[in-house]
Amino acid sequence: MSEDDVFIGSIDQGTSSTRFIIYDKSAKPIGSHHVEFTQFYPQAGWVEHDPMEILESVKACITKAVDKATADGFNVSKGLKAIGITNQRETTLVWSKSTGAPLHNAIVWMDVRTASVCRRLEKELSGGRTHFVESCGLPISTYFSALKLLWLMENEDAVKEAIKKKDALFGTIDTWLIWNLTGGVKGGLHVTDVSNASRTMLMNLKTLNWDESTLKTLEIPPEILPKIISNSEIIGDVATGWPIAGIPISGCLGDQHAAMLGQACRKGEAKSTYGTGAFILLNTGEEVVQSTHGLLSTIAFKLGPNAPANYALEGSVAIAGAAVQWIRDGLTLISNASEIETMALEVESNGGVYFVPAFNGLFAPWWRDDARGVLIGITRYTNKGHIARAVLESICFQVKDVIDSMRKDSGFNESNKEEFLLRVDGGAAVNSLMMQIQADLSATPVVRPADVETTALGAAYAAGLAVGVWKEDYIFDSKDKMKNANIFRPLMNEEIRKKKSDSWLKAVNKSFDLADLAL
Repeated sequence: MSEDDVFIGSIDQGTSSTRFIIYDKSAKPIGSHHVEFTQFYPQAGWVEHDPMEILESVKACITKAVDKATADGFNVSKGLKAIGITNQRETTLVWSKSTGAPLHNAIVWMDVRTASVCRRLEKELSGGRTHFVESCGLPISTYFSALKLLWLMENEDAVKEAIKKKDALFGTIDTWLIWNLTGGVKGGLHVTDVSNASRTMLMNLKTLNWDESTLKTLEIPPEILPKIISNSEIIGDVATGWPIAGIPISGCLGDQHAAMLGQACRKGEAKSTYGTGAFILLNTGEEVVQSTHGLLSTIAFKLGPNAPANYALEGSVAIAGAAVQWIRDGLTLISNASEIETMALEVESNGGVYFVPAFNGLFAPWWRDDARGVLIGITRYTNKGHIARAVLESICFQVKDVIDSMRKDSGFNESNKEEFLLRVDGGAAVNSLMMQIQADLSATPVVRPADVETTALGAAYAAGLAVGVWKEDYIFDSKDKMKNANIFRPLMNEEIRKKKSDSWLKAVNKSFDLADLAL
């Protein structure tokens, strides 16, 4: 078999869709398939997924991507060496060990039903909102898996009963996929990787094990938790009944960590992924940096069981591409997400209109679950072009707020001799107007790679590294990655940037304390 017949597959399970991409030895995609799945909104602020529909979407994507690549002349059935998995983080589910059936729909990362649980813990625990930050790097927030698990344990009888009978398994989406892919009730492996575990609020960032003190405080039984592994190692083989049975699963990362790897972010380098939300991570090397400006300390990646862990500072923005979806589906101002760029280009500015997309509160650096969306500065002059531009600017302002916090926490502008570049990826990064707005508002050059789907690529890199298809030197060759990239440089003068930033902050402050508005 020649090198041309070596392939790595990547399952990319996101918040609204699943895709499977097959890469050749040069990390070029040679086949893919994409499926959207249902979002459930049982109440205001609640968001759920059907775990069984997610499994079916994975199966369909693998089958069709392999068929497409095979039809194009690639011998995937003989050359597929391994697959990697990347997934939406924090989304939480509990299922039956004996039947394999979910005991409740998956509670999605942006769901805010746990707000009352958060308030209760903040009052009860001596450290308040930051009680667990020392161990896990995360504040008490509706965002993280531990709170969603507590809600299920307190409110769902099926979950309570299964835990009592020792028949319950907890996991994030990676754990659910791996358990099912490796056999399910017939010996499926119950594991998670360090990056996904770091987002539960239950893992100790330094030991990379479940934190016994946290489990005891929250009264979470350790036996329902998966084993924690690295991001790049042979986990197990795909079981009979799946389209690629017998192929090893050898890479697993949460989506934002996979994007960091796909973007080859070394220490001091940052990336922003624009999907449903926006997620900005700065690699801090082998050092855990505690933020004093509203960011999270988390794992970047750990590329092997014996490899050192790289850590990161992260700022998470809850609503980015989802704001464009709202313009499309909620307001029906556009019929396709790509049309927002054309509409925003119909005007030269936002016309004094500012939009804060706090649909489910605000994440970093504000951490205000009482915030709600506001659109201010509207006059009779305002038209849909101004609103479209304000929506794009709102995404970029939120990312700017995170970058400003990173500058304060890490001092990267002072310590780095090289120019700081923001690497971008994700579906919304194809919007060139938005990328220029991002560069202007952040006063930072923005680098967009030729292929913006770096999340799936990162999972493929981790899997290929574990089975010897690639070496780290190849993965982190930044010069090669920059070769075909587009670079957007700041064009806005400092005076205008400051005025716009001040107006944005005024709008953000007006979004606070709005969660209890009467219906």
